[in-house]
Amino acid sequence: MPALLLLAVVVVVGFEKFAEWQYGTLSAVGLLLIAVGVKAKSPTCAGIGAVVIAMQVTGPTA
Repeated sequence: MPALLLLAVVVVVGFEKFAEWQYGTLSAVGLLLIAVGVKAKSPTCAGIGAVVIAMQVTGPTA
């Protein structure tokens, strides 16, 4: 069980670093909001995180 948990943490942190590198710090905040919303069973928080990420991905590249 600890090995599976460690693998999950490595994958999540790696994806978060990739998103931060690709789309900026705001996308990492969006991922954090989604994770907190899912953990707290708050669809509002998860929805805000999804909107933040969607705005980052579809926004103009500068």
